[in-house]
Amino acid sequence: MSSLGHQLATSVLVVGADGAGLRAAIEVAEAGIAVIAVTRRTADAVHDVMTSGPPAEEPPVRPEDTWERHAADTLRAGHLLADPRAAQIVARRAAHAFHDVGRYGMLLDGQDRGGTARHRFGDHRYRRTAFADERTGLEVQRVLRERAGQLAVPVLPNLYVTRLLVDDGAVFGAYGFDLVDGSRYLVHADSVILATGGHTRIWRRTSSRRGENTGEAFRLAVEAGARLRDPELVQFHPFGLVRPENAAGTLVSEAALGAGGVLLNNLGERFMTRYDPERMELCGRDGIAPASYTEIKEGRGTQAGGVWLDLSHLPRETVLTRLPQVHQTLLTLQTLDITRDPIEVAPAAQYSLGGVHVRPEDHSTDVDGLFVTGEAASGLHGADRLEENPLIEALVYGRIAGRAAAEYSARLTSRRRSPAAVRAAEADVDRLGAADGDQNARALQRSVRRLMTEHAGVVRDEAGLAAGLAELDTIEARMAYMGVHVDIGGFQDLAYAFDLRSAVLAARATLLCALERRETRGCHNRSDHPGVDPDLHVNLVWSPATGVRREPVPPIPTHLAELMHGVPADAKSLQ
Repeated sequence: MSSLGHQLATSVLVVGADGAGLRAAIEVAEAGIAVIAVTRRTADAVHDVMTSGPPAEEPPVRPEDTWERHAADTLRAGHLLADPRAAQIVARRAAHAFHDVGRYGMLLDGQDRGGTARHRFGDHRYRRTAFADERTGLEVQRVLRERAGQLAVPVLPNLYVTRLLVDDGAVFGAYGFDLVDGSRYLVHADSVILATGGHTRIWRRTSSRRGENTGEAFRLAVEAGARLRDPELVQFHPFGLVRPENAAGTLVSEAALGAGGVLLNNLGERFMTRYDPERMELCGRDGIAPASYTEIKEGRGTQAGGVWLDLSHLPRETVLTRLPQVHQTLLTLQTLDITRDPIEVAPAAQYSLGGVHVRPEDHSTDVDGLFVTGEAASGLHGADRLEENPLIEALVYGRIAGRAAAEYSARLTSRRRSPAAVRAAEADVDRLGAADGDQNARALQRSVRRLMTEHAGVVRDEAGLAAGLAELDTIEARMAYMGVHVDIGGFQDLAYAFDLRSAVLAARATLLCALERRETRGCHNRSDHPGVDPDLHVNLVWSPATGVRREPVPPIPTHLAELMHGVPADAKSLQ
């Protein structure tokens, strides 16, 4: 293995260079504070998951569509588990975030005609979502990259962070290695911002790309001394492709249902009649995902473990006009003509609603100097997310976390250092890099994904979750005999080994909290507890030291509660 090759120092280190991470780095740089961003991706990699736009609130399309109504919609969608303080901050500052990306050069649809076009998505009560055709997320990413470039923010690619460096409860940097040549990096920093995503990659089918959402931020934060909140709350999108394997989890737009698509099981039955006979396929993803999962689990799914999304009964012109992108995607991936043949789909893990426990004011953690933002953080969404809130959250809290990290750095009167912590991080990579056992990290990762899909998927129960924990214990025991093989292909196998550690930690937290949440609420479906339990109107907080603990959800201000019409008294039953 390579010895230490690079020592860097900065005021703020940002781990992750997608939307939230870049926005944080920009804020630090604009404050005149030294910042470095690092990412495990290659220099030319562009995030392509954020595909829709931020709710823009100034000027509103309807005068009555205030930021308070946006906050109320967010809390209603979260099934009373979202932090009202976070909802208010995001809603109140959404307009500022909208102006920021405009200041960076983003042109949204309609601006060239003197206004801004708006969509109405999901549970938003009003048409408040600004957009840039079908490329809004990519456009946000583009302008953030350009602004970071204008500010000369160093973005180091191919750098895998293995450990955050902590001394007496305060972070002072990070340790890692180059994925290409294996050279080591020691980065001293006054504060660190984690922005490396959630943990949806620990399920078999996910909309996440390879190398993202592996639970990396969860592990780094927890090993540094932070806690996780509500890791069991994960949103599953009902329309993830089943094949080909390398594209499993690629999402089919819900516009297919709006166009008239229907869902069929392998018996040809339109199975939503059993679950929501009034709304059928238009009941929303939180209704469709558990219904599809149940059909598959009870043996009425396809041979490959899916259900059919059928558009073949619609006029060909309707499909081609209303769903051109879906049509082209299926032709490309499967040579499938959706005007003639149904699409095989299954629920796919799409978004981590829970994450690292952060304070709503600034996304700081239990570790001094450590901030977390983006999907890695928790608090805003509760048990379901308001459509399009994640992107605006990344912009709002990226800015807030960046400013807080810069101010924390500026306040320090001395720099923490711990040679012992650095030696421990170095020894950890040495030890894992030299492992020569017969267990393969990627095979063990696949085992984690299988057990999470089987036992902690869309629908869960006590026996399955307990079985999942037992299987996880076995996998963890096998990790002691893991082998890591570094070759001319680079040091990716070493990254897989650390990813496995992240997956196991994230899986354990998820299983334990899912066991504790004996109710059905939002995205969390317990077939053995189909109703809402008022006693579980709490956030579940986990750490290896304390296990699962219940934390009260802060009260909702009266003026927002009065705007929250339609909060369900009890969640959807699967029976």
